[in-house]
Amino acid sequence: MLLTILQDVDLDQENLEEVVSEEKTLSIYNLVMDGGLGGQIIIAILTVLLIVALYIYFERFLAIKAASKIDKNFMNQIRDNVSSGRLEAAKILCVKSESPAARLVEKGISRIGKPLEDINTAIENAGKLEIYKLEKNVSVLATIAGAAPMIGFLGTVIGMIVAIHEIANAGGQIDIKLLSDGLYTAMTTTVAGLVVGIIAYISYNHLVVRTNKVVYQMEAQSVEFLDLLNEPV
Repeated sequence: MLLTILQDVDLDQENLEEVVSEEKTLSIYNLVMDGGLGGQIIIAILTVLLIVALYIYFERFLAIKAASKIDKNFMNQIRDNVSSGRLEAAKILCVKSESPAARLVEKGISRIGKPLEDINTAIENAGKLEIYKLEKNVSVLATIAGAAPMIGFLGTVIGMIVAIHEIANAGGQIDIKLLSDGLYTAMTTTVAGLVVGIIAYISYNHLVVRTNKVVYQMEAQSVEFLDLLNEPV
């Protein structure tokens, strides 16, 4: 009798070990692979969008960071050169600076001798071009920020359709494995879409703030240059 009890205990322990060994571990790879073909396609699309968003962010971030670097003595040197009539030296200084604000000043210097209104118009037109260059591809980030969650929601709808289809065709015996594939698709694509959308949204707003800082610098130096031209000789 005692031997039988011990054998039963051993069998229970073995069954428990088998259940524990068969327990699935939660990982991103398993979630994607268990989501079915529809979920894998949605995840692949979101992955591409994430790569594009990160590339645009870092490329624009470095470009805007370089554009925001301005020598504090730049306008003082421009003032000295213009006041002394050394316009070519002032242009060379602008070229060496290689910043949007310096290019606006260079445009103004090239128009010296013409009416002040013409100079102001030329600087404004050049400023629009510089802003366009700074904002290159930034709108794509805004598009990804809005589209990624919707694509994830599309995967959610697909996953729910798959799950409902399996329930309808089960005939009273629901296959949990097939049903879980649809639920995996629904949940993983939603999370992936939100993650990509949040990253793109934060990246977009950060670039907008940095771009506005450069635009303010351009406006400040343009106003200072126009004030220089209005000074009495």
